[in-house]
Amino acid sequence: MLLRVLSLLLALVILGATLAACGTAQSAPVDGRLRVVATTGQVADAAARVGGERVRVTALMGPGIDPHLYVASEGDVSRLQQADLIFYNGLFLEAQLAQVLAQIGQRKPVLAVAEAIEPARLLAWDEYEDQFDPHVWFDVTLWIEAVHAIRDAYIAADPEHAESYRANAAAYVQELAALHEELLALAATVPAERRVLITAHDAFHYFGRAYGFEVHGLQGISTASEAGAADVRELAEFIVARRIPAIFVETSVPVRTIEALQAAVAARGFQVAIGGELYSDALGDADSPGGTYIGMMRHNMTTIVAALHEASQE
Repeated sequence: MLLRVLSLLLALVILGATLAACGTAQSAPVDGRLRVVATTGQVADAAARVGGERVRVTALMGPGIDPHLYVASEGDVSRLQQADLIFYNGLFLEAQLAQVLAQIGQRKPVLAVAEAIEPARLLAWDEYEDQFDPHVWFDVTLWIEAVHAIRDAYIAADPEHAESYRANAAAYVQELAALHEELLALAATVPAERRVLITAHDAFHYFGRAYGFEVHGLQGISTASEAGAADVRELAEFIVARRIPAIFVETSVPVRTIEALQAAVAARGFQVAIGGELYSDALGDADSPGGTYIGMMRHNMTTIVAALHEASQE
């Protein structure tokens, strides 16, 4: 914890020095495109799809990076300072970046895309009063609202090309609507009583609500909260009692958390399989099934359904 605090303080000091040196002046991009910085891969993917040829998007967090624990580097602060427009998820997902983004937001457009979603559609975060679960991208219909917010931010920043942003957003939303229907149909192939999803941390509650899964995570909504022995014991007993056939690894969470759970289940005389690897807080490599938001969602659902459907036939 001390190291994280010191890293954050260093980033703020660097940011202050950079702002003092540069003031509010920004050099124009050489190719005329908007320079956009996004935090997570999901946000960067949406920003690139809506911006199209009018933007250059840089993602701070690459494949497998946990945004809950991510601390800004000196290079990140420089990229943020040089950006024309910044997108981040918000809802406390990028907790360690909050102060950096707040300072930069006093001088240029910074948008928390998840916070543009109607609050009545968000799920509460029980650990923090008046806070919401930030993993909104797991419900495609909510992510469509985030895409609309990105579109509007582009139009405000570059009104001359408003029609281009509107057209790009409309085409992407059409793809997302089709994806949502595809995911519903895949989920429906698993008997309702078998639709139980157990992962390393509580990232999938929007997914569960949207697509009809009962969801349990070993850690809390934020991976900053460590799972204790009592958490492992309680979830292991649930798996044994319900005869849950498969649990799932997340690419941005160390595999040891799920392996510990699997061992605890085995110690109780029941065998639970690791059903596959899911993309949760980060996209995958560009050439992987999870290299885009649509690819990530499709991969996750097909992986979950394959594991649970196979078990339902036994």
